[in-house]
Amino acid sequence: MTMMIITVFLTAIVAVLAILVRTSQTGSGIFAPPEISGSRDVFPSAKVVTLTGASGPESIAFDPAGEGPYVGVSDGRVLKWRSESLGWSDFAYTSSNRQECVRPFAPELEHVCGRPLGLRFDKKTGDLYIADAYFGLLVVGPAGGLAKPLVTEAEGQPFRFTNDLDIDEQEDVIYFTDTSARFQRRQFLAAVLNVDKTGRFIKYDRSSKKATVLLQGLAFANGVALSKDRSFVLVVETTTCKILRLWLSGPNAGTHEVFAELPGFPDNIRRNSNGEFWVALHSKKGLFAKLSLSQTWFRDLVLRLPISPQRLHSLFTGGRPHATAIKLSESGKVLEVLEDNEGKRLRFISEVEEKDGKLWIGSVLMPFLGVYDL
Repeated sequence: MTMMIITVFLTAIVAVLAILVRTSQTGSGIFAPPEISGSRDVFPSAKVVTLTGASGPESIAFDPAGEGPYVGVSDGRVLKWRSESLGWSDFAYTSSNRQECVRPFAPELEHVCGRPLGLRFDKKTGDLYIADAYFGLLVVGPAGGLAKPLVTEAEGQPFRFTNDLDIDEQEDVIYFTDTSARFQRRQFLAAVLNVDKTGRFIKYDRSSKKATVLLQGLAFANGVALSKDRSFVLVVETTTCKILRLWLSGPNAGTHEVFAELPGFPDNIRRNSNGEFWVALHSKKGLFAKLSLSQTWFRDLVLRLPISPQRLHSLFTGGRPHATAIKLSESGKVLEVLEDNEGKRLRFISEVEEKDGKLWIGSVLMPFLGVYDL
């Protein structure tokens, strides 16, 4: 009898939430994504570069010759954009076991096919370094092909969700994140909703081949960006909507602090040629997300709801797909906020890469890149 009452109660909650989400889609509901003061709704004018037979270009990189972009996609490949006429070509992959890797989006096969997330080129060698969610930190040469694993554990603990990286070529080290010790990439929403704090920020020394943990206890460790003068490195903590700064040199070397607090859930962060930083928000932080992360009773209720991951994601992101990019100064001040408030062109963006007067915009879920002319 008790179980029946609980089931009826949860079913009623789902019905109420569904109504609230539908009203949010019109922009008026209580769960709708909040407005950001001073933002400009310019991304509906962005162009899109479609991925044929692929989806989820989470990270974007250009090689030392300026060719590309290169993107990692959901089926484990890294693709290279050649031109409007030639389109995309296969460049690299992170798993040799590709017999089953034929669908553009198959989360249940990610541990087999690999899921390349963060991408960075070494400007001196032309090697591409890849943070694969399942296979750790890898590298592939300028000719592409099967990437070679570099490291899969740090201080005795295997990586479970390798996410993003940046390279300090002068110090010959790579900084990267391991998002969680409990959850894998395909469980990303569960990691956020459970407020998992097992993420790590790690340094890999290329000469000694040693991985050292610099920060731990992070709530969804995500994007990484080195400052222009290499005095500090930034690491994104998605669940808390914060960016942390770890000082590498100077009087504060070895200490860390909050660099910026954001109005949504940041994914990757990338430095532009001026030393400023572009941050992509997966979504803004609306009422449902705030309640889920701050109120234990509400979070426990949400985790018991008999709904699909897709519906739960819709609730968490405010019922209306959207895109938000924020430019930060070298001191963490918000300089600019660019959006597609209604998701007319761009949605759920994961990275913003500025190159030659354009923003190249990735998404962990969509089957295309966005290109916005500054």
